[in-house]
Amino acid sequence: MSKEQPVKKFKVGGIQVAIWENRVASQGGQDDVLHSVTIERRYRDEQGNWRSASSFRTGDLPKLLFALTKAYEYLALEEDGQDKGGEAQ
Repeated sequence: MSKEQPVKKFKVGGIQVAIWENRVASQGGQDDVLHSVTIERRYRDEQGNWRSASSFRTGDLPKLLFALTKAYEYLALEEDGQDKGGEAQ
């Protein structure tokens, strides 16, 4: 069984924003695509193991804002029917 992967990730330092795609059946019988976004801060603990946190330090906020802005741009372009490369039509 394969593990679900995000459709896109944006990483800035230890900050990661991931976009997930969820397909749900609509009343018309076609699938609707809904997106959700997860955010995390990656760091190493005292033993050198990678850990994730959902809380952020003051210095993380500019990185978080940048990554979230990029995620929003990606989703807005996709909703406008543009290709995933981000090129205007």
